[in-house]
Amino acid sequence: MIVRPELKSHLETVLGSPIKGSKSVSGGDIANAYVIEIASNRFFLKTSSKPWAEQLFISESRNLKQLEATHTIKVPKVYAEGIFDQTGYLILEFIESKTPNSSDFERLGHELAELHLVPQPDVFGFQFDNYIGHLSQNNTIEKDWSVFYVQHRIIPQIQMAKEKGLFSKGDIPPRENLEKTCTSLIGQVKPAILHGDLWGGNFLIAKDGTPVLIDPSTYIGHSEVDLAMSRLFGGFGPSFYSAYHKLILPHPKQKELTELYQLYYLLVHLNLFGSSYRTSVLATINKYFR
Repeated sequence: MIVRPELKSHLETVLGSPIKGSKSVSGGDIANAYVIEIASNRFFLKTSSKPWAEQLFISESRNLKQLEATHTIKVPKVYAEGIFDQTGYLILEFIESKTPNSSDFERLGHELAELHLVPQPDVFGFQFDNYIGHLSQNNTIEKDWSVFYVQHRIIPQIQMAKEKGLFSKGDIPPRENLEKTCTSLIGQVKPAILHGDLWGGNFLIAKDGTPVLIDPSTYIGHSEVDLAMSRLFGGFGPSFYSAYHKLILPHPKQKELTELYQLYYLLVHLNLFGSSYRTSVLATINKYFR
């Protein structure tokens, strides 16, 4: 597949140079992805004609710039985002990657910890809402992390699952159980800027060994959230965790928090991909909130 001619012409205007070639590449579930080439450079291009595409790409651009501003870990440079003829697009730096080795994972863990150690105001949320996949993610500021996590992460996804017919009334735990368990297990935590969706497909290692974070769903939260997501589907070597914990010690209840924080991502996957995630979601709900 190649970029259609009308969009190609528009992108040439945006880039200020003729596009000499384009090829389709894998780029996730919610957008078409291409490598496009001009005389002096290559770029990674995402496009989508879905109704949420323009806002999603604007959000991703803002997330990447927020992470870039920390000067801790590399993210792709943003060149442009916009919409043309009802097709949203995002033009990013193209980064050629390689298969990670143990030292690459070690550096990734170290730099993620440095990201999480960047000082933040003593609140949780973000200055703008964004997306997890193509689902909206509410980042309303809260002073208490447990309140934020229950109110703006778990409850909206449970409500969405109910509206989609994926939950019955009896599946939904009482709000007071959610709040009580989270407050008890989590306690007081230090705010950290998060990637927000750190599974194995959302990082790469550049050819020179530089770790790169991609597709962020950034907000200020508890650093253990990124670690919990990294463990959900695997793909991170043991040197990643050992390097990370040299800078940030594990939470005393890390095992329980891993399951608690993975619940959000399991709910997201339930709402995105359907009932195959229902059993895992209910297992966590029944374990912690009944």
